[in-house]
Amino acid sequence: MYTKDGEKYFILDAHVALWDARPENQRNIHGKQFIDCFYDYHRNLSPASELWPYEEYLYQGGERLMKDLFTDGYVDHAIFQPARLGEFYKTGFGQTREAFELASANPDKLTYNHYFDPRDGERGLDQLRQDAQEMHLKGVKLYTADWHGDSRGYKLSDPWTYKYLEVCRELGIKNIHVHKGPTIRPLDRDAFDVADVDHVATDFTDLNFVVEHCGLPRLEDFCWIATQEPNVYAGLAVALPFIHTRPRYFAQIIGELLYWLDENRIFFSSDYALWTPKWLVETFVDLQIPEDMSEYAPLTTDQKKKILGLNAAALYDIPVPAELQVANPPQFAEPQAVAVA
Repeated sequence: MYTKDGEKYFILDAHVALWDARPENQRNIHGKQFIDCFYDYHRNLSPASELWPYEEYLYQGGERLMKDLFTDGYVDHAIFQPARLGEFYKTGFGQTREAFELASANPDKLTYNHYFDPRDGERGLDQLRQDAQEMHLKGVKLYTADWHGDSRGYKLSDPWTYKYLEVCRELGIKNIHVHKGPTIRPLDRDAFDVADVDHVATDFTDLNFVVEHCGLPRLEDFCWIATQEPNVYAGLAVALPFIHTRPRYFAQIIGELLYWLDENRIFFSSDYALWTPKWLVETFVDLQIPEDMSEYAPLTTDQKKKILGLNAAALYDIPVPAELQVANPPQFAEPQAVAVA
């Protein structure tokens, strides 16, 4: 919980990870390229006081995560969003087993989301069913630009992806998080395009599609999709750190999201360990839209409370103490499933 000027904020970090990018886990040069690109994001968008040494950045481990999030970072609950990247890392980039075991040991603080890749075919469907049973999954994280053999990406609208989403529906996995944001070397920028979100949001109205990184650098495309698809949500991972280096740019991002969507469909995300939540929470609570950006309404305290935690808590049915709620808490309709042609 974070407290400022007498106001108390429930903090839910909706996008965190444990990763292992140490040289011994790198399968090839692309593993080094990927983590080096991550580190460039970290170095270029962080305050000097928050910079990690490169060697520490390669692997953080569960003990440090618990300290950075829950001891130092004000976080009340966090959701793991792993990325496999098996073509680049021997045991994968996101350490899924380590993250799942940490979440299992701390269910009051951590929720574990898993992943699937539709290019795994029938074998992957069987694995998804097994994972859902073992891990009690409420959500998955998809990386449409991930490499797989000769493939350098897939679309949410691909027939095999639809088969996996239909199984998610059967298994009660309702929250589909999708990386649709800035590219990371060596992945292809176009494989993160947001257009396919429009297809699946229309055809799976009973699933929630959380577009991580709110589609950057395609914010306008994302907003036009999200305004007509009520089951599309915006994750602020990667967008938030611009609050430090480009505060007017971030004011534009949050202003556009609040204009096109609403205050109930935007989620705070630190993208740990790209960044730590402490300074992001503090800076966001203090944020005001510049007066000369009058096309955007001022941010209210209740809006900040919803974005910082209440919205994601409502989507994931995570309990929030009554004293940390707002007068009009976020509510989401339960849409009916529609047949997929």
